[in-house]
Amino acid sequence: MKTVTLPSGKTVPALGQGTWKMGEIPSLRSEEIESLQLGMDLGMTLIDTAEMYGDGESEELIGEAIGHRRDEAFYVSKVYPFNASRRGVIEACERSLQRLGTDRIDLYLLHWPGSTPLEETFAGFQELRAAGKILDYGVSNFDTRGMKRCHEAKGGDQIATNQILYNLVRRGPEWDLLPWQHQHGIPVMAYSPIEHSPNEQFGFLDDPTLEAVAHRYGATPAQIAIAWLLHQQNVIVIPKAGRPEHVRENRKAADIELNSQDFAELDEAFPPPSGPTPLDIR
Repeated sequence: MKTVTLPSGKTVPALGQGTWKMGEIPSLRSEEIESLQLGMDLGMTLIDTAEMYGDGESEELIGEAIGHRRDEAFYVSKVYPFNASRRGVIEACERSLQRLGTDRIDLYLLHWPGSTPLEETFAGFQELRAAGKILDYGVSNFDTRGMKRCHEAKGGDQIATNQILYNLVRRGPEWDLLPWQHQHGIPVMAYSPIEHSPNEQFGFLDDPTLEAVAHRYGATPAQIAIAWLLHQQNVIVIPKAGRPEHVRENRKAADIELNSQDFAELDEAFPPPSGPTPLDIR
């Protein structure tokens, strides 16, 4: 399994597990728990969640699924911007810790930019870190301008990652955000690596070029899309998988070695940005 090193020196798997919308449907709970446990078995030990996901139901699912294997896992959770005051961050983290059934969150993120001054949020993060409640902190859904604001704020020079929507059809971050983060040693965490459905506006898994590349490897288009992201520099990928067979499919993507021909064809089908592009958020 390829790994990515955070600024703190902590090494995490480049392929993790997302959990958006998991834990919300009781009839799917046992299968989702099985999927998270299988992902752990396969080395996908980074698990991403948020207090927003099902109003905490995703965190509760993770706590139930991982529980006794907590020390093997790397937990990422996120705080709502409206809970991002210094005191609000601390209280929100305590609630997440309780739902997760753990004494610490490995990486705690501000879910998206809000109205609270960043210095205040970062002060709350630092207080939590000093107490051992979180080990690292960062942000999510911040564009280049936002990252520059973070870097200028007190405590912003310790950001461990920026979690963003980034995939083959959402390549806007490559223009300026990814280069800026590479320059400052801040890895990217890519969510929705295959969107959610081929029927969506930006659905792309039925693209002929992607299908052709997948055919060469005996793989699925989704696996190629994930493999493409895993080949990018300092990118952590967190696809969601609520079924065991989907977990296995995602894990196999980490073993695919794309070549220069593949990249050239994919660049032609999914061109990189030719100028600044607003950051997509979902």
